[in-house]
Amino acid sequence: MIAYFIIGCEIAFWVFVAAGLSVRYLLGMKRTGIALLMATPIVDVLLMVATVMDLQRGATASMVHGIAAIYIGVSIAYGHQMIAWADRYFLYWFKGGDNPRSSKAYGSEHASRERLGWLRHLLAWGIGSLFLLAMIWWIGDAERTAAFSNLIRVWGIILGIDFIISFSYSLWPRKMPVEKVK
Repeated sequence: MIAYFIIGCEIAFWVFVAAGLSVRYLLGMKRTGIALLMATPIVDVLLMVATVMDLQRGATASMVHGIAAIYIGVSIAYGHQMIAWADRYFLYWFKGGDNPRSSKAYGSEHASRERLGWLRHLLAWGIGSLFLLAMIWWIGDAERTAAFSNLIRVWGIILGIDFIISFSYSLWPRKMPVEKVK
């Protein structure tokens, strides 16, 4: 049940984004569009409430429950960036804006973006882990919450791999393709 709710929340997030951008740009209703975009955090709150309610009813914590915490962390850390990304593409597709793909970064600028991306990932991990730790503490049963502890550990390993990749661009920066140099 909770897995379907998580999927529904992800769909709802993008529906709010698409509706907000559509109302904002296609109908020219900027305030209504912004209100729809600002409704996306409500989806996060509903997801967390549903997860806590399911656990309070006695469900054993699973990876699916943990994904709710990951979703919250990622949404908080990356939400604005995801909406800005959608905004750029929406402008390009429907309003003749600049092509977002034409702004690739190279060299130190790309390395800086990668490092900032890792810091954002660290923030997502920190927020998600805090939610997981809070649920571990709240439930108070190590057996029922073992999945949460494992999830924090696995996500930490992924964060470490992302660190190596992201910071490697500082040592070996992305070079501009030969056809763009000319």
